[in-house]
Amino acid sequence: MKAFTKKIVLENGREFYGYGFGADREAINEIVFNTSMVGYQEIMSDPSYTDQMVVMTYPLIGNYGMADEDYETRTPTIGGMIVREYNDLPSNFRYTKTLGEVFEEYDIPAIWGVDTRTLTRIIRDEGSQKVIITDAATPAEEALARLRAYEMPRDMVARVSCKKRWMSRVPNHAYDVVAIDCGIKNNIIRQLNRVGCNVTVVPFDSTLEEIMAFHPDGIVLSNGPGNPEDVQPVIELVRQLRGKLPIFGICMGHQLISLAYGARTFKMKFGHRGGNHPVKCLSTGLIEITSQNHSYAVDIDSLAGTGLELTHVNLLDGTAEGVECKADGVFSMQYHPESASGPQDSRYLFKKFTKIMEERKHA
Repeated sequence: MKAFTKKIVLENGREFYGYGFGADREAINEIVFNTSMVGYQEIMSDPSYTDQMVVMTYPLIGNYGMADEDYETRTPTIGGMIVREYNDLPSNFRYTKTLGEVFEEYDIPAIWGVDTRTLTRIIRDEGSQKVIITDAATPAEEALARLRAYEMPRDMVARVSCKKRWMSRVPNHAYDVVAIDCGIKNNIIRQLNRVGCNVTVVPFDSTLEEIMAFHPDGIVLSNGPGNPEDVQPVIELVRQLRGKLPIFGICMGHQLISLAYGARTFKMKFGHRGGNHPVKCLSTGLIEITSQNHSYAVDIDSLAGTGLELTHVNLLDGTAEGVECKADGVFSMQYHPESASGPQDSRYLFKKFTKIMEERKHA
C-alpha cells in the first residue's frame, strides 16, 4: 500500500487520510455532503459550493471525465472535493479533461481514498463544520489550531456574481428577463431561453434604475453561496420591485424573497444536497423528486402575516420548499427546477413564470 499524501482534519478532531489530486495546496472550508449518483461536473462547477468541501457519497467519481458543454459556470469556485475512489482514466467519448486536471487548472484541492460513509455519518449526526485539507505529515494540533483561527468568509456572493452584465438571446423571443446573479447556474439561463426568454444577467448589487432600463417583463433571482442575510442589496431590490414585475426565485432567490417580505431564515444542521429529495405541492398533492443544494431554509412559522403563502414542503424534514404571493406575481422554489444535475420533474416552473409574465403584459 502506497503512503498517504493528504489528510483532512475536522473541527471535532477526527482525521481521515487519503491521496491528493487536483491542486497541491492546503485549504480550509465548510464540509458538506452530496448524495447525487451522477453529476459531479455540475456539482464542482456550481457557484453555490463556493468555500465548501463536498463529500460525494457515491463511491466512484471521475469515471466519465469532464465535458466542455456541461459546466455550470465558467470559473469553478468549489472549495474542494472528498471522494472514496477517484478514476483518472475516463470512459466517455465527450470528455476533454479529467476531473483532476480541471481541479489543478482552477487551483482546487481534492482527496480520494477516504471513508466517505463514516464521514457522511459524522456530518449527518454533528452537522456541517469547518475542515482543513493538508499534507499527511501536518501534526493534528497544528491543523486544529489553524481551523480554530479561521473565520469563514461572508462575501461569497460578491465574489461569484458577474462584474458586468451579459446577455443570452434566442430567436423570436417572447419575453425579456433580467436575472440577478448571486451565483447563477448556466442551466437556469438555458431553461429560460428554452421557454422563449431573452436573458440579461446583471450583478447582484445592480440598482432598480439599472434593471428597469432593460424594460424587463420579469425578474429571476438566482441561486448562490452563503447566508442569504448577507445579501442585503438583493433583499432591498425585491422590496422595491414587488408588485411592479413578476419575480421567480430559485434556491437563494427563494430565501431572499422570503426575507424581503418579512420572513426569517435559519441555518440547517447539514442542509440538502443531492438529486433525490421528495417535495409535495400543497395545491395538487403531487410529489416531485427534486435536485437541491442549500444550507439555509425559510422558517415556515415566520411566513404568517408576510403575504407569502407556503406552496411546497420537503417530505423528508417538513421544511419550506416554495412560497408565492399571487397578488404580486411573485413565487419561489428552494429546490433547483433547472435540474443540472438531477431529475427533471420541476422544469414546468419556467413555463409557470412565462404564464405570469404573459398575464401581466396583457393585464
